[in-house]
Amino acid sequence: MPATPRIALIHATPISMEPIRAAFDATWPDAERVNILEDSLSLDRAKAEKLTDEMVGRIVALARYARSIGSDAVLFTCSAFGHAIEQAAAQLDVPVLKPNEAMFEAAIRTGGRTAMLYTFPPSREGMEHEFREEAERLDPAATITSFFVPGAIEAVRAGDVETHNRLIAAEAEKLNDFDAITLAHFSMARAREAVEAVTNIPVRTSPEAAVAKLRGLFGANDRIR
Repeated sequence: MPATPRIALIHATPISMEPIRAAFDATWPDAERVNILEDSLSLDRAKAEKLTDEMVGRIVALARYARSIGSDAVLFTCSAFGHAIEQAAAQLDVPVLKPNEAMFEAAIRTGGRTAMLYTFPPSREGMEHEFREEAERLDPAATITSFFVPGAIEAVRAGDVETHNRLIAAEAEKLNDFDAITLAHFSMARAREAVEAVTNIPVRTSPEAAVAKLRGLFGANDRIR
């Protein structure tokens, strides 16, 4: 097991890059990170009703490229490609993580009722499916309820982080009777503080959870404390 593993971060949109960088800097700065950006994927996924075989092939090819440059693990940061990432994971000999698997695991362990805020509609169906798969393993009675935040992703793409965070926090403030709130996309992690300011429900974000899981896989938890 490498003392300083190389982690490939595969992005389908630039807005996912800063939140995962911040999560690594805060909790695992020694990990070697390699960023691979292929932003036509998010454009094409937004136009398609379903994940196509062609898109699956592109995801698998990106994972294979990441392995070819010596990556010890691969983390995808876009939540709209779950099935494709599973296929990539089956073909590689290193860990390949979906964006939200660690976050969903943490949310389910918090309690049985999870609220998911999301800003990119093509991600919803796949993410709910992923949650139910984790629930089958951890707590079959766990449930997820999804809430769309219109206008938020357009705001952050335009560089208006303040509006992005305000819209997400306003939706979170309406939530009651949940054990956890999950912010569905890596790009939403920048709204965590704004959400926590308006609710007492525990808030889970995918970058922080994913880094924590990777640390555990490489036995790095003790070394960074």
